[in-house]
Amino acid sequence: MPDTSEAAGPRTLDALTTSRWAQAALAVLRDHQAEIDALNVYPVPDGDTGTNLALTWSAACEALAAAGRGSAPLPVLARGALLGARGNSGVIVSQLLKGLADALPGPSATGADLALALRAAADAARAAVHAPVEGTVLTVAAAAAAGAARAASDDLVTTARAAAAAAAEALARTPEQLAVLKAAGVVDAGGRGLCLILDALVATLTGVPVPAAPAQPPAAAVVPHVAGAYGYEVQYLLEAKAPAVDALTERLAAIGDSLIVVGDEPTWNVHVHTDDIGAAVEAGVEAGRPYRISVTRLPEPARPPAADKAAVVMAAGEGLAALFAAEGAAVVGGNPSTAEVLDAIRGTGSSRVVLLPNDPNRHAVAGVAAREAAADGVRVSVVPTRSPVQALAALAVRDPARPFSDDVIAMAEAAGACRYGEVCRATREAFTVAGRCRPGDVLGLVDGEVHVIGGDLTDVSRDLLDRMLGGGGELVTLVVGADAPPGFGEALREHVERRWPFAEVHSYAGGQPMFPLLVGVE
Repeated sequence: MPDTSEAAGPRTLDALTTSRWAQAALAVLRDHQAEIDALNVYPVPDGDTGTNLALTWSAACEALAAAGRGSAPLPVLARGALLGARGNSGVIVSQLLKGLADALPGPSATGADLALALRAAADAARAAVHAPVEGTVLTVAAAAAAGAARAASDDLVTTARAAAAAAAEALARTPEQLAVLKAAGVVDAGGRGLCLILDALVATLTGVPVPAAPAQPPAAAVVPHVAGAYGYEVQYLLEAKAPAVDALTERLAAIGDSLIVVGDEPTWNVHVHTDDIGAAVEAGVEAGRPYRISVTRLPEPARPPAADKAAVVMAAGEGLAALFAAEGAAVVGGNPSTAEVLDAIRGTGSSRVVLLPNDPNRHAVAGVAAREAAADGVRVSVVPTRSPVQALAALAVRDPARPFSDDVIAMAEAAGACRYGEVCRATREAFTVAGRCRPGDVLGLVDGEVHVIGGDLTDVSRDLLDRMLGGGGELVTLVVGADAPPGFGEALREHVERRWPFAEVHSYAGGQPMFPLLVGVE
């Protein structure tokens, strides 16, 4: 029986056909969502590629519905996908849509136009990925473009079919290109999603529906973990200028992988896998205005049964070192170099280490040490503590029985919930938010900002405590430094107990230089 379906189908990619394709692709992605989720073992086996593709494409369709008639559908779909992209796969697909939107001339597009647009889309998607890997959706997209070009036809149906067939062939070869896929006995999940999107295009043009998803999706035989994988997926939208985004990309590449930055000035979609959540978000703040920030914990890598966890803390002062050692942490003192921190990490003998730098100026060293440790197979998560009192709060909630990633999250939350104060002496004249200070003045700082300026150490310290506790707090930690006068810590404890009777106070002799007092309020 001859195939007459093409005669009934549209011959152009006009607005109606494009809208129908969008809806058909959404339907087929939802239908095959569980199947694609089950294939998902790369870059991490988190089983959400099908879900992310369906959510991303749904956002594109919602944008198209909101735009109404009269709008060019492909640019609207691309913009909607950009703003609603979820996960690695969703961001790549949004860029593929943008490449199509930028390259297709309009409703009069021919098969040759579609071939050129598929090539532009594949190139745009590959350019957006910081470290492209073969055997992924990028490979499938490139194969689809090559297949469309080989068709050498002005007929849309012929070209679309050639692209879909080439994509399917490339998908079948992905296990030969990625060992993790071969070990699991599956094809690439993102590539499978792209094949379905192309199949939906052929179905829209020909009227022949895409086959239904299998009742039982194929599960991976093995779910191996990629060596050196990070613990968290960080994603956000960013309003920024293009030069700032270039600098952002360099910063994120230094702290993670699976890095994708797509979009156009002023709106970008940023995606990265990392262990340093704070640094990833701070990089966005420095570049522009990040929003819709999401952080997802990625699956734990498989570890030998004997693997354990450890903590490394940077701290100066014998008293502080003793406090941290009592909490079971390894301590590296003074203002350590990357090599010294790395030695401390290796010295724990653990495969998973949480690193607490306790000073904003040490965060960069901590990040470099963590990356160097990863080369040895040690996973290091940096909790970006800015004061030793935050590290004490973090270590207090550490639980050896808890999964490592959950422990890191709990420690980061505890550190973030601890407001920190410092008392020191000014070394030069300067203007602060509390006014002008001169050399020798006593300064009281809250979360790094000067709030109190005075001449007497005890008076400034009491004022600082009152200001911090005025905003609420149940637990106060006082860490007395090496330069504090005798009885200083006891006088402050008595002040808190008298003025703030509902607050519990702990006072320690930290012995830290430069800061006669460190304060933590939780």
